[in-house]
Amino acid sequence: MFTTRPTLQGTFGMVSSTHWLASQSAMAVLEDGGNAYDAAVAAGFVLHVVEPHLNGPAGEVPMILAPKDGEVQVLCGQGPAPEGATVAHYRSLGLDLVPGTGPLAAAVPGAFDAWMLLLRDHGTKSVAEVLRYAIGYAEDGHAPVERIGQTIETVRELFETEWQSSADVYLPGGKSPMPGELFRNPALAATWRRLIAEAEKTGGDDRTAQIDAARKIWSEGFIAEAMVRQAARPTMDTSGARHTGPLTAADLAGWSASYEAPATYDWNGWTLAKAGGWSQGPAFLQQLALLPAELPRYGSAEYVHLLIEGCKLAMADREAWYGDAAEVPLDTLLSEPYNAERRALITDEASYELRPGSPGGRTPVLSGHAHAVAAGEAGFDALGVPAAGVGEPTVAKGGAAAGEPSVAADGATRGDTCHIDVVDRWGNMVSATPSGGWLQSNPVVPELGFPLGTRLQMAWLDEGLPNSLTPGRRPRTTLTPSLALRDGVPVMAFGTPGGDQQDQWQLHFFLAVALRAEARGGFDLQGAIDAPNWHNDSFPGSFFPRGMRPGSVTVEERMDPEVVEDLRRRGHDVTVGDPWSEGRLCAVARDPETGVLSAAANPRGMQGYAVGR
Repeated sequence: MFTTRPTLQGTFGMVSSTHWLASQSAMAVLEDGGNAYDAAVAAGFVLHVVEPHLNGPAGEVPMILAPKDGEVQVLCGQGPAPEGATVAHYRSLGLDLVPGTGPLAAAVPGAFDAWMLLLRDHGTKSVAEVLRYAIGYAEDGHAPVERIGQTIETVRELFETEWQSSADVYLPGGKSPMPGELFRNPALAATWRRLIAEAEKTGGDDRTAQIDAARKIWSEGFIAEAMVRQAARPTMDTSGARHTGPLTAADLAGWSASYEAPATYDWNGWTLAKAGGWSQGPAFLQQLALLPAELPRYGSAEYVHLLIEGCKLAMADREAWYGDAAEVPLDTLLSEPYNAERRALITDEASYELRPGSPGGRTPVLSGHAHAVAAGEAGFDALGVPAAGVGEPTVAKGGAAAGEPSVAADGATRGDTCHIDVVDRWGNMVSATPSGGWLQSNPVVPELGFPLGTRLQMAWLDEGLPNSLTPGRRPRTTLTPSLALRDGVPVMAFGTPGGDQQDQWQLHFFLAVALRAEARGGFDLQGAIDAPNWHNDSFPGSFFPRGMRPGSVTVEERMDPEVVEDLRRRGHDVTVGDPWSEGRLCAVARDPETGVLSAAANPRGMQGYAVGR
């Protein structure tokens, strides 16, 4: 079949990421003797520089690791809510939702410490060795992708009138970054140079001691001090008012990234591993559990309808049961009796209801806002759709790709994400989805060159929910890297940006790999990525203002017109988007019998690339 690019194959190492400079930097680390984890860390910090509208050091990053001959682990780089981030405090400010921007939305930053923990425990390189690529692009400049300048233009007025420190970095001389012209972030480069110098002074020649020193500098040293000062500055946010945030020095010093066992589900000889119920990751597993024993023909209208309806049920359960503020009943949610009962709800007609289940006979409880948007009492403003005042609330041909940031003149934003997958010649494998700390999320910390994040916007301001805003608890994240095992052996790492769409696009990709004939002696990764994709928004969105569009399905124009018409006959509210607009998938794989490595990357957006040899 036609694909936009070949599925790369080799034996030395493979990388796939959402930006070619990150992919090539990771490959340079592999060529220099580093392993998959060294390479992923280097790529992660490069992404902070070259995709600053999609992630930053003060954002977050969940990862799934498959060390050679080791156990699969989740490394959680999602920071919790600060101790002062209570529902009562936010309600006292007259808020019904956590703002989409500003310091009230800032969780304890998680990305930096997670990358450093990965480097310390699984890598071989020093802090200086993995940061040198990011420092080079920040200091000497890189040619920015077009989307950076477009994003900055949408918040130009906010930057120039309210967020001056952001204008200083991203509007030098009053001009947005332009493709083909070098763009620099000298403040960020200086931050990393100072961090390295202090870490080397403290840690001496000991690599581990240097990394631990760098982590302490982040959480207690000059970086922590600057982040706390920024949180205390009154900042205009999406509420239309200026607020300070609750982040304190104690919050930063009291948290570190950590490891945990993945949530898993076995399907047809495969085992899929995801982060736990504090993320949306198990929704991928639930969608698999909802599939019948025999699937309709791949790509048929019946097949697409089945996946859409199963997704609606899984995401309704996400809304009712997922979150870090309560125990998530995953064993029941993934059990066959529960899913047989849920599967029976799927008919030949499209559902327009939000229908969470009752695992163990428990009664689902939703937020007041979720009830309102499900009943049609609030507008729809999905990720990637122009915000109110910027365009019509539809997905129009020629508009922003689904999953990309959409930013209104007042700073309202649903930022997007990056992704990295790496497999090395020894068989180590990692899947990471960095996000948050976007340039449009908070003002740049002037001393540091990067902003705080906004992940708390995903928590509800209703008490007693699994995802209620709770001090010390993680807001439920959309970030959801994936790892697949075949007969118990890790064989594939994959993921995508895209907020609420991530576990929709990833399921479609995985099934395309699993159900279609293998090509070139291995998985047809590129063919599965290139296949026409789709998503639905029939559940409350995770990003401010958290809208919902019951019955909606957005498909790529390349989808078979007969399938589109069949979906409409079934009652789906179908929007036909651009031909290459759904997903930004990355994937790497390893054949455990031959040792052959594979990689592929998404052509959508014109910046994701796989490299390897």
